[in-house]
Amino acid sequence: MTITICIGSSCHLKGSRQVVEELQYLISQNDLKDKIDLKGTFCMNNCQNGVCVTVDDTPYSLTPENTNEFFENEVLKRI
Repeated sequence: MTITICIGSSCHLKGSRQVVEELQYLISQNDLKDKIDLKGTFCMNNCQNGVCVTVDDTPYSLTPENTNEFFENEVLKRI
């Protein structure tokens, strides 16, 4: 599974660094380093709602506050 996170300026201002750190923590905590490839990218042209994230090309908009819920509902269920 590949999770791609926008680290462009708009998403940075919306908390992309915190989202990346939370996902790194959750991946490590669940011992999924061999199953999840975490990547950064620049603008994904969907800056309106939150930090742009894709999971195997499916788009999501995250905030630092909903990253844990996203991980449980969208990532863990796919593995």
